[in-house]
Amino acid sequence: MELIRGLHNLQIKHRSNLSGEGTVLTIGAFDGLHLGHRSVINHVVARAAETGLPSVVVTLEPLPREYFVPMDAPARLMSFREKFEGLAEWGVDRVLVVRFDDKMRNMDAVEFIERVFVEGLNARHIVVGDDLRFGRNGGGDFELLNSLGRKHGFTVEDTETLGVIGKRVSSTRIREMLEQGDFSGAESLLGRPYSISGKVVYGQQLGRTLGTPTANVELHRLRTAMSGVYAVEVFVHGGERKANPEFASEPLYHQWHRAVANVGTRPTVNDSIKAILEVHLLGFVGDLYRKRITVRFRKKIREEKKFASLDLLTEKIHQDKQTARDFFAKV
Repeated sequence: MELIRGLHNLQIKHRSNLSGEGTVLTIGAFDGLHLGHRSVINHVVARAAETGLPSVVVTLEPLPREYFVPMDAPARLMSFREKFEGLAEWGVDRVLVVRFDDKMRNMDAVEFIERVFVEGLNARHIVVGDDLRFGRNGGGDFELLNSLGRKHGFTVEDTETLGVIGKRVSSTRIREMLEQGDFSGAESLLGRPYSISGKVVYGQQLGRTLGTPTANVELHRLRTAMSGVYAVEVFVHGGERKANPEFASEPLYHQWHRAVANVGTRPTVNDSIKAILEVHLLGFVGDLYRKRITVRFRKKIREEKKFASLDLLTEKIHQDKQTARDFFAKV
């Protein structure tokens, strides 16, 4: 799948396939890539296959709420890389990332459609969700697209709202479920277990001194949808196969490992507002630095808490590890 960063990087080839006929596209945030998003993307990919045209997803970075009120914007469910990889798995051909800035915020919906969809991508068919709004003051919607489609020669398809358990599937509902530790509920809306992926980076090495070495993952988002301590499963992507002498049959890489994780700001050891993900793999020996891992959340153990001393923190960490072991022993 091709990534196009910015309108200035659009080329003639992005207006068509080899026969020069145009594109099939959609626009949205697609945060979390839940079942509702999948329905929209499936329509785009299917219509693209029927017409022999490339499928395109248009998205804004940063998201408008992040631009206007960064610390009050909804927490992202996934990083941009995770979203890009997910769209590729769903069969999308191209992703166009439009930078949201002062110029973009003042562009009305008609100008946006003509500049991006018509001139930039030569849209022949556009698939939208039923709650689509874009352009200055949210002036762009299905009716406006239909009107301009008749003028510029593209058709518009409005997808129906997808519901689960009688309620609309939405990123907002998923955030609420994650905050409550309802991972089975989140999975029912996502169509998969909730997970976070990222590259392991060097931390303060505090966990090692406390007898619990952790893999630290930068979250690449302003806020997290949840915080606390969790029983998780971790998949390590790539690397050689090694074994822990205590678990000689268990390979280091290429499988899921049981673990305990902390998502938050580590209030006992610093005053940072930047959230990170720390993971301690149970019964695991090896160097994970610079490896990419996927962390799959299974059960919330407790809220994040500031302890009066490192000794009290250490004691609680060991209790958390045992709680995670007890959980996995029952599943």
